[in-house]
Amino acid sequence: QVQLVESGGGLVQAGGSLRLSCAASGSIFSINAMGWYRQAPGKERELVATMSSGGSSHYADSVKGRFTISRDNAKNTVYLQMNSLQPEATGIYYCNALTGLTATPYWGQGTQVTVSS
Repeated sequence: QVQLVESGGGLVQAGGSLRLSCAASGSIFSINAMGWYRQAPGKERELVATMSSGGSSHYADSVKGRFTISRDNAKNTVYLQMNSLQPEATGIYYCNALTGLTATPYWGQGTQVTVSS
């Protein structure tokens, strides 16, 4: 079992920045990859950024160049630095971890990000 706790969401004006954090606990040795997903109102959850245990990162086209995912292995924490935020970034951001040989997913409770125009 892996527990994920997100923090750092909030209200920001367009053009502003936020940094989200996701702290992992439990069977952290089994985590292969971690990432961030976003669910906008009335839409399906979508991938924002992921990072493998080896440090390789992947971003949705819509956030490339503006968002940066990073990991602090000593703190078992993954971050999402979001710059130049636009209203379409509004939504609930969920932390995700894939574990074990079967890539079993775990999810955090989500943190709300609201970007005002």
